Amino acid sequence: MVSATIRRIVSPCWRPSIEGENSGRNGDGSGRSDGLLWYKDSGRHANGEFSMAVVQANNLLEDQSQLESGPLSSIEGSPRGTFVGVYDGHGGPETARFVNDHLFKHIKKFTSENQGMSADVINKAFLATEEEFLALVKKQWLHKPQIASVGSCCLVGVIYSGELYIANAGDSRAVLGRLDDATKEIKAVQLSYEHNASLESVREELRSLHPNDPQIVVMKHTVWRVKGLIQISRSIGDAYLKKAEFNQAPLLSKFRLSDTFEKPILKAEPTIQVQKLEASDQFIIFASDGLWEHMSNQEAVDIVQSCPRNGVAKKLIKTALCEAAKKREMRYSDLKKIDRGVRRHFHDDITVIVLYLDLHNSRAPVVSIKGGGDFGIGIVNG
Repeated sequence: MVSATIRRIVSPCWRPSIEGENSGRNGDGSGRSDGLLWYKDSGRHANGEFSMAVVQANNLLEDQSQLESGPLSSIEGSPRGTFVGVYDGHGGPETARFVNDHLFKHIKKFTSENQGMSADVINKAFLATEEEFLALVKKQWLHKPQIASVGSCCLVGVIYSGELYIANAGDSRAVLGRLDDATKEIKAVQLSYEHNASLESVREELRSLHPNDPQIVVMKHTVWRVKGLIQISRSIGDAYLKKAEFNQAPLLSKFRLSDTFEKPILKAEPTIQVQKLEASDQFIIFASDGLWEHMSNQEAVDIVQSCPRNGVAKKLIKTALCEAAKKREMRYSDLKKIDRGVRRHFHDDITVIVLYLDLHNSRAPVVSIKGGGDFGIGIVNG
């Protein structure tokens, strides 16, 4: 059952979805758009159904995402699986877009070479994507130095041969909805480990990795930041904190450190969790941190459990937007009228992908979908 708190938060937003309502230029196959909201209400993957949604707040959409379902390697007859990626960019959209175009290709390449999925395959894919992006930064450095200050958090989920792999670099989050046999309630289980300096464990890790740097984490404007600049400790990109050659002019002075460094300050390696899927595992919510700023893990799980599957990712986003509006003592309908750019003062870009865990279907169609499609590039509020 939905708690009274959740019912109060979302009641202004809940109404039946009407197929085709407010549909944009995209057909249902690639999702629909409604103003700054893009959504794919439902689809099928190799292990069940899914729902996706994205809302833009920045001038350029910095969140990118994808869902790939089908063969995860080029080996004939290999098991089908599902890959989910949520890439929360910062400083601009370039890194998140790059990851969206390259990471899954590396997953397939290394899975084929390894003749199967593994944590090492995923780690190699992250590092190969990082290496390619840093090479791009080096190539563009002199005429586009700001690309050195652009990065992206990366959250990946892979279902393959009955196992679930969760890899995270940054502060996006994956939450499992699991049936509790004793209470028959769906409980939230956080699957990902976050790399944000607001967490004491992350600050301790940074201090142990950089014992000779008393300024590795500092409190700035009431927020813990790595070198006083950035909250996350792991990412793809952010070349200015990976290689000293990019931490100098012509990079903007606000990103430049007073002292040089030899070892990377941020890491690209993800934290990876592997577990077997159980019959009690009902669904997984993958989302950028913009969602979790406005609801708890259990509140999100309660919404997914209590709502129809069709459009559930969109419902989670609308719930978050209702809460964001309430915090500013305004109505959701008024928040919707605020255009991109200005909207960032009220909430972040938010990406949500909900994967339902049903029986494996070896004949499920091959799926390849990017969150937002061509949405978010120069779009105006409709």
